[in-house]
Amino acid sequence: MVKVTLDNVSKFFGKVKAVVDLNLEVRDGEFVALLGPSGCGKTTTLLMIAGIYKPTKGRILFDEVDVTDLPPKDRNIGMVFQSYALYPHMTVYDNIAFPLKLKKVPKHEIDKKVKEVAKLLQIDNLLNRKPAQLSGGQQQRVALGRALVKEPDVLLLDEPLSNLDAKLRVMMRAEIKRLQKELKITTIYVTHDQVEAMSMADRIAVMRAGRLQQYAEPEVLYNKPINLFVAGFIGNPPMNFIEGSIKEENGEYYFESEGLKLKLSKDLGELVASKSTDVVLGIRPEHIRVITSGEVDNAIDATVYVIEPLGRDLVINVKVDNTLLKILSTPGLKLEPGQKVKLVFPEEKIHFFDKYTEKAII
Repeated sequence: MVKVTLDNVSKFFGKVKAVVDLNLEVRDGEFVALLGPSGCGKTTTLLMIAGIYKPTKGRILFDEVDVTDLPPKDRNIGMVFQSYALYPHMTVYDNIAFPLKLKKVPKHEIDKKVKEVAKLLQIDNLLNRKPAQLSGGQQQRVALGRALVKEPDVLLLDEPLSNLDAKLRVMMRAEIKRLQKELKITTIYVTHDQVEAMSMADRIAVMRAGRLQQYAEPEVLYNKPINLFVAGFIGNPPMNFIEGSIKEENGEYYFESEGLKLKLSKDLGELVASKSTDVVLGIRPEHIRVITSGEVDNAIDATVYVIEPLGRDLVINVKVDNTLLKILSTPGLKLEPGQKVKLVFPEEKIHFFDKYTEKAII
């Protein structure tokens, strides 16, 4: 097992700054996801760790050894690409065995290792087939097998599930996580899918425009996002945002926006007002309560706009004046478009961000 450290790593392509001053530490045997939208620098980062790209500046260390200038073949990494990259003319057996043949490993040892890995991945019955005779999920397992057969110190995965259908993706997510925990290989996984990252990784590095935004456990990213970008990127449906300001009236604090006035507790009001009065309120769809009848303290008037049934869940789109909010509820709630409802925002679930710096206030 190996610890991977990126020490102030940057990668520029001409004037394009793909990765800027990235500091990251991946512990021994840890599963870390690099998460972000297209073009945020996550694949570039992975390719620098692999040795395919050389950093413009900074160092990459495996344990305490500087590997910045080492070619990929000397780093003992296993890599799985989005496009599987299998040799079409070779059988599954030969595809998995290929890296060992390059290393001139004895034939009997190759045979033993290929069969062990194939059994681990549950493809031992497919060893004589060619890639064209396999499903997407089976091809993905062969690509994984080829990476694992070398017994790499570091496993690098670049969007490996994005070509699979939804059901197979869920299955392979669990499979890769199980394998990683069983083999205890330090693993770095690139994805733009936050559900994939949240369900698989020990820690997630959220990236945007080449810069690291936040690096933390999934529950920390969900409960304590460091800025507006992370708050909006983590969670499905994404967090609702309302721009407004903090007002004080006769010792009472309020969050005010177009068509909305929400009373805050004195402690919360004072804390937010001491940092900024122009703020963005954030609340997750699953934390908003919908009240269809009766009077409720500190509730917000809203009108049901569109209802999206998702089987187990119900996404309710409501309008508060001109602001559209999404609410996640259960199918038991019977609502009609145009219906007037009241919304309750539990104070302990509210996030506030500075409107200008976009940083979290609480």
